[in-house]
Amino acid sequence: MTAVALVGPPRALEGLAEELRRHGHDLAVSARAADELVAAGLVGLGIVVAVAEPRSLDEPLLDACDRSGVPIVALAATDADRRHALAVGVLEIADARDGWAGIEQLVALGAVRPTALKTGRVVAVWGPAGAPGRTSVAIAVATELAAQGRRALLVDADTLGAAVAPTLGMLDEAPGFAAACRLAAADALDHAELERVAQHVRARRGGFRVLTGIARPSRWPELSADRVEAVLRACRTWADDVVVDTGFCLEQDEEISSDLLAPRRHAATLATLREADAVLQVGSADPVGIARLLRARPDALEAAEGAGTTVVMNRLRTGAVGLGARGQVARTLARFGAAEDPAFIPYDRAAFDTAVLEGGTLQDAAPRSSAALAIGQLVRERLLGEAPTRERELVADYAG
Repeated sequence: MTAVALVGPPRALEGLAEELRRHGHDLAVSARAADELVAAGLVGLGIVVAVAEPRSLDEPLLDACDRSGVPIVALAATDADRRHALAVGVLEIADARDGWAGIEQLVALGAVRPTALKTGRVVAVWGPAGAPGRTSVAIAVATELAAQGRRALLVDADTLGAAVAPTLGMLDEAPGFAAACRLAAADALDHAELERVAQHVRARRGGFRVLTGIARPSRWPELSADRVEAVLRACRTWADDVVVDTGFCLEQDEEISSDLLAPRRHAATLATLREADAVLQVGSADPVGIARLLRARPDALEAAEGAGTTVVMNRLRTGAVGLGARGQVARTLARFGAAEDPAFIPYDRAAFDTAVLEGGTLQDAAPRSSAALAIGQLVRERLLGEAPTRERELVADYAG
């Protein structure tokens, strides 16, 4: 027998209580709104079933389930309900027409799991000096992951030129990442605090959270290695994918200092690469950008030892490389950098300019642009493991 909590308006839950009792379960709590259940507590519950409406299914309820290790299922009657559940971060969705049988089927298939046990993935977006487009790629990758129904978090860990907030039109007087680092140092960082210090980006195909970066580079001592690692470990339990926009510099000159406890200028970037499960090495697809990437790539590989690495060549265009730009760049990377099968993003300045002008995401500003299509392909194939499709070649041909 399982102790069940039902959350939602009575009209939507009509008959469900009787059904679950007939199946041998106990209706422990019945609440009209999510905040009522959160206030009552989740101790002793085996599962929460919430109607996928804003009043009965929200992020504080999901966080409470995370902390308590209680599985949660969204009950959806329409496509709008399903979109709401995905936007909140609930992927376990039962069709309201199937009643309790549909919920039990999810449980039997193992689709419903205690969310507190999940471990998300850290995706570091790094690139050499010269502004190859790290921030633009990081934002677009987080947007695409959210559009695929995943709970995505974007972190700006660049201590030299944090740019996520201004790119997305956000206020950054109180940087969320620095606040999270202070909370981690005080052993006070939990899901509720992450929710408080993060900002929400609403996109057409699914929103995501952002921990904004420091506005002044002089604040870098706040982002020490141990703090950054603690924040990323906490974020793993809060999100499916933690996309981190890092700085370019990998120098460790401070290591020669006799003070072993002194803060390190580029600790945030190095700690992120050490913690990363996947690294996107972003380079600019022109002679100067390729040279910079090839020179810095060995240090980046060493810093992120054990992580899966994908080279992403941004701003691909024939004007800077010549005819057959994709093939020329790929052969150069393979010969001089041992970088096989790089990903390519076509040069699409108009699309990115529109996104910056609107203070939004590339996918919202220009969803059918060549850059948006290429980034969608990158996320699906390199991060989500989908099989390559013909669209990849079409995008590459468009880019030259």
